[in-house]
Amino acid sequence: MPKRTKDYVVSSGNVFADLGLPNPEEALAKAELAHKIALLIQNKGLTQVQTAKLLGVDQPKVSALLRGRLSGFSLERLMRFLLLLGQDIKITVQACPRSRSQARVHVA
Repeated sequence: MPKRTKDYVVSSGNVFADLGLPNPEEALAKAELAHKIALLIQNKGLTQVQTAKLLGVDQPKVSALLRGRLSGFSLERLMRFLLLLGQDIKITVQACPRSRSQARVHVA
């Protein structure tokens, strides 16, 4: 939970947790992956129709993804999209440092 001061609230670093939404770590990871996908699409100069064909989905799904409507996308599906866009994915599992009370998911 964010730390409160007199005039403002200090973020926890996860806006989804700060808003009290369910599964905030997953939501943040999905948002970060979707952002990387959007940047790749933009950098490659792909249209939504071209992207849909490449990813094996329909154009409205690409539109939803680019607009941040991620409820229909799992982390696994977003990672598959990254693979289809020519990106390697590296997953590292490590112990949570003692300085932090909770483990987290981080997209680099």
